[in-house]
Amino acid sequence: MTDHSDAIGTLMARETAQAPDRCAQQLARNADLMREAGARLRKLAPPFAATLARGSSGHAAAFAKVLLETRAGIPTLSHAPSIGSLYGATSTHFRDIPLIAISQSGRSPDLIAAARDAKRQGALLIAIVNDADAPLAQLADICIPIHAGPETSVAATKSFIATLVALTHLVAEWSGDKALLDALPAIGPTLKDALAADWTGAVPLLKDARAMLVLGRGLTLPIAGEAALKLKETSRVHAEAFSIAEVAHGPMTLIGEGDPVLAFGPVDVAREGLRDRLADFRARGAHVIAAGLDEDMAGATLALPGVAPDHPVLAAIAQVQSFYGLANALALARGLDPDQPPHLAKVTRTL
Repeated sequence: MTDHSDAIGTLMARETAQAPDRCAQQLARNADLMREAGARLRKLAPPFAATLARGSSGHAAAFAKVLLETRAGIPTLSHAPSIGSLYGATSTHFRDIPLIAISQSGRSPDLIAAARDAKRQGALLIAIVNDADAPLAQLADICIPIHAGPETSVAATKSFIATLVALTHLVAEWSGDKALLDALPAIGPTLKDALAADWTGAVPLLKDARAMLVLGRGLTLPIAGEAALKLKETSRVHAEAFSIAEVAHGPMTLIGEGDPVLAFGPVDVAREGLRDRLADFRARGAHVIAAGLDEDMAGATLALPGVAPDHPVLAAIAQVQSFYGLANALALARGLDPDQPPHLAKVTRTL
């Protein structure tokens, strides 16, 4: 596959552009590993699963929760790193429970300590990492490399997308979801189409924003969380993510004339009520920027172009691929360097 990403300006943009090919390659490279992991997890038949992550990886973990609970019927909890790393108090109920630890670097001390404490209690550690030689990977019972390649920009992009694809692949094999397994080979072309979808028309509506809401539901709520984080990191916008179903319970009162709202519309049953919610924000004078099905966009100030994959999981992943182009353009329009956000480092060393 030919990589033309070097012709693109920022590291963030170049690395974002690599995601489609990297994800297509990942599916092929991980095929046997995922089949074996899926069979092992089906045989284990755990009563619940858990995730362990922070930051962008934490939003990927939230995506895993939605996948596991809707596709595999497995309740999934978020295991706070400090429970194991600081308190050393991981529950004995973690014996034979899959703990999915997600870390691009695999080197964050608190995640490693928490993973080690969970293994002490008998958890089955699954590490989703970009570096298969990292300490977290070496600790794992099952290591799943995302094969994203080196990522230099501080803002994670291709590694986040590749992590979502790896989690989708794992859950599809674990659950035996034939529709999802059949849809996955289209991820490369789907992400290429999403990369080409130009969301920069939203830049004028966001260029001077100081605060905003970012909305999603179901599969797109973790995408909204990741988008809000990237807007903070790269554009210094106080963006907060909320569920489309929950935003009316308080946060909606913060929005008034000229305030921006960015909505990631799901394309499955979670889209129920989206059109009316967008219309409510528009009636308040908000600038409503939204992606989703055409029939849900009537209340939007700006309907963002999208792709039409055959599966709602791929549709959600495609939205974050398109969003990263907007995040990069917005940072530049605000006179900021998206590759080097202040006070941040590639590996977060929380104790």
